[in-house]
Amino acid sequence: MPLFWSITLAVLAVLLAGLLLLLYLRGAFRRRPNYRLSNLPDPTSARFLPVIASLSDSLQSSGAVTQVWLKAEEIFAARLDAIAAAQRIIQFETYIMTPGQRAEDFAEALIRQAQAGIKVQFVADSYGVRKMPSAYWQYLRRGGIEVHLFNPPSWRSPIDYLRRSHCKLLLIDQQQALIGGAGVSDMWDGAGVGDGTPWFDFEVRLQGDVVSTLHGFFIQHWLDAGGAADFASSGTPAPDLTHDLPQSGPILITTGEYPSYRNSPIRALFEMWVLAAQQRVWIASPYLLPDENLRKSLSQAVQRGVDVRILTMGAINDKPYIRWVSQLRYPDLLARGVALHEYQPSMLHAKMLLVDDAWISLGSANVDPRSFYQNDELNFASPEPDLVKRMEAFFEQGFANSKPVTRQSLKQRPLKNKVLGHLVRLAYWQL
Repeated sequence: MPLFWSITLAVLAVLLAGLLLLLYLRGAFRRRPNYRLSNLPDPTSARFLPVIASLSDSLQSSGAVTQVWLKAEEIFAARLDAIAAAQRIIQFETYIMTPGQRAEDFAEALIRQAQAGIKVQFVADSYGVRKMPSAYWQYLRRGGIEVHLFNPPSWRSPIDYLRRSHCKLLLIDQQQALIGGAGVSDMWDGAGVGDGTPWFDFEVRLQGDVVSTLHGFFIQHWLDAGGAADFASSGTPAPDLTHDLPQSGPILITTGEYPSYRNSPIRALFEMWVLAAQQRVWIASPYLLPDENLRKSLSQAVQRGVDVRILTMGAINDKPYIRWVSQLRYPDLLARGVALHEYQPSMLHAKMLLVDDAWISLGSANVDPRSFYQNDELNFASPEPDLVKRMEAFFEQGFANSKPVTRQSLKQRPLKNKVLGHLVRLAYWQL
């Protein structure tokens, strides 16, 4: 063998060994915890919330969902309206942002308020906003906005760059919080994906004591990103809106900060919901990569007579490589009795889970390794009957506009997609 090829193969072998060592040290080959639980409290019982909260390291709070938006245009309009109504402070965190009209509108709204004397704090994930030019951040800072990027790359700790903040949170005067799945991007209007049909997503407004809990969560990321926090009151106090709220109810907040293979609050939360369900578990997750333990829990739910359905993205999507890997797991899910539905009109981006007629869980977390073991996420859950019914209708609309996945449809996949799926699966722990 020529010397050149000998050296090349040796270098490749060293690189491969280094990669395997890195994966090993990161715990990629570690066995995941297998939750062996039975007889969890009924989701309608008083014991259910404290049990689920303790098992998933979640926070119990109270409040009310005072508005729901289910269309991209409505979501962005609601954010701009909330920003315009602020009287004291605006705090915003997002994962993805791309150049375009939505980013420009957002900047103008924030700068207008900052120049009017409103305090504006903005933290964005450094990877999620990588397409934004540096001039954009300079423009915001010149306009009086405090901007920090979450977890930028560092040569001191390159592996830590894998940790991302996938949260979307807008706080207004510490009186109301908007939570959903949408970033700040024209993609949600359908730009660049499919035929231009807006994405299928949601946003909700929370008010009550839960806003203080969410404010504390924002401050944690704000400090992590290099911001300074001053808890002394400043400026004109915001009006107390709590007297206008509908009846406050329990709310569960799951943040999933610094998750690991042994301690993943988001993964534990999803597992507990499935294990506790008695009538139905409906899951919406665009990126669908459940591990063996979660698939086993879904199977057990089916055996208990639970209606288990999953709504996921179809051919119109922003990450086809994830769909290729997801489809490798579809036969196993179908064999376990799970009904799979691929959304057809546009990109499905909503992440939610409906348990019986009792609880709805909403937020940023997907059913995938990255949300379970890598990202900081933000989910909340509520038993509020009106919200449960509203999200049930959202699911039913999604199912009605989906194609059911069948064994026959899986056989018709192009060979290229199957091969690429197996190749991409090698990076499963990062998907």
